[in-house]
Amino acid sequence: MQPSDGAGRLPAQTDIAIVGAGIAGLNMAIALKQAGYEDVLVIERADEVGGTWEANTYPGCQCDIPSNLYSYSFAPKPDWSRTFPSQPEIWAYLRKVADDFGVRPHIRLGCELIEAVWEEPERSWRLETSLGSTRARLLIPAIGNLCEPSIPDVPGLESFEGAAFHTARWDHDHDLSGRRVAVVGTGASVIQVVPNIQPQVASLTVFQRTPPWIFPQRIRQVRSGEQRLFRLLPAAQRAVRAVSFWPREFMTSRLTHRRMGVVFSSAARMHLKREVADPELRRKLTPDYAVGCKRMLLSGEYYPALQKANVELIAEAVAEVRPDGVVSANGHERKVDTIIWGTGFRTARMPIGNLIRGREGRLLDDVWLENGTRALRGTAIAGFPNLFLLGGPNTVPGANTAIYLIESQVRYVLDAVRKMDARGARVVEARQEAVDTFNEMIQRATAGTVWVSGGCRSWYLDHNGHNTMLWPGTCRAFRRATERFDPAEYLAHA
Repeated sequence: MQPSDGAGRLPAQTDIAIVGAGIAGLNMAIALKQAGYEDVLVIERADEVGGTWEANTYPGCQCDIPSNLYSYSFAPKPDWSRTFPSQPEIWAYLRKVADDFGVRPHIRLGCELIEAVWEEPERSWRLETSLGSTRARLLIPAIGNLCEPSIPDVPGLESFEGAAFHTARWDHDHDLSGRRVAVVGTGASVIQVVPNIQPQVASLTVFQRTPPWIFPQRIRQVRSGEQRLFRLLPAAQRAVRAVSFWPREFMTSRLTHRRMGVVFSSAARMHLKREVADPELRRKLTPDYAVGCKRMLLSGEYYPALQKANVELIAEAVAEVRPDGVVSANGHERKVDTIIWGTGFRTARMPIGNLIRGREGRLLDDVWLENGTRALRGTAIAGFPNLFLLGGPNTVPGANTAIYLIESQVRYVLDAVRKMDARGARVVEARQEAVDTFNEMIQRATAGTVWVSGGCRSWYLDHNGHNTMLWPGTCRAFRRATERFDPAEYLAHA
């Protein structure tokens, strides 16, 4: 493939096509390039690399994983400014990585995948995109699960006369100063947004359907001496990285057992009691499900913000939207001129499922709807030859950094590509029995854990209550599961 400046027409064909230039897509492109694969095309629908860190720009957007842990193992950043990185700094880091590792020429920005179809006679994938068509021997989707915002189908939504937008599509042209704002939801983005917009709005009403378990977060500026130490002695930063990694591994292993939730819930309750004096507000903010059933959140600012004079918490779901207000399930109406939806993403079906057609033209979404959302080692799917999915089913860590799992998958896919080429295999496809066996292991490991029996309904589970998102073990266990590509689990054709 000819080098590119990130724009322009697509090549007629390429050896390996990657969809998405977020953390996973960039990692895959870099690994392939370092292994000597130059005929690689990365298509990205946004105007810049970065994935979720390019798309989410809401006030206060940051990561809940420590800075020294939230980076590629092969590209440490010694000069993080804070102990927990902010969105602008993470995004700048990813752009720099793309530049430093020379993958920019392989990326086509502003190029959205419309459809990918496996064509048996050519034994390759035909990709239809917003910039035209191309063909690839191997297809590696890397768009992740948290990319399509979800807004509930609330009666009257279209009648609202004010501004309304999702946290993942923040309207920076809409000035919140002096506005009457409703924030719907209490997920990770909301607990970051609320403290950051509270000082400027006239009134802020938070509609909470389910309270989250929140733990204290201590954020500080990284001292210049620490930055110099990490720059001069990388081993010191690796040691700090390990100190962050291993306690999270321990936490993950304990979260799989409900009885350990007592320890974590006690810590969260203590944090709530310290921060919130009003017993009625504490009651509203106390979850009625086991800790870990939903994503655990970190914040030292959310509880104080809720107690400001211009903030009100309504512990009810939104039932109706009117031209000038929002009505809760119990009939509480609040007049507002701005609605901010913090209602998460469409995870019940992975977005990529509606774009990919495998053998006999079968849509991936239909296959998953019929058989369940599953993939061999989170990566390969029977009936979809030469497709390796990054961030596929059951690749979300329970309490640790997703980058570790992404790097593990990238190593697995690279091993697959190398073995295909070494054995002269033009086509490989996951065996259905291998996919089923792996999925059975996932569901057995999930059974009895807090994720499926903790008394809540989370985005980890599908409509049948099956875990389709979480890896039910430690990050190290996932790396062992993806340590090598096993040809016995695949059908291969020359």
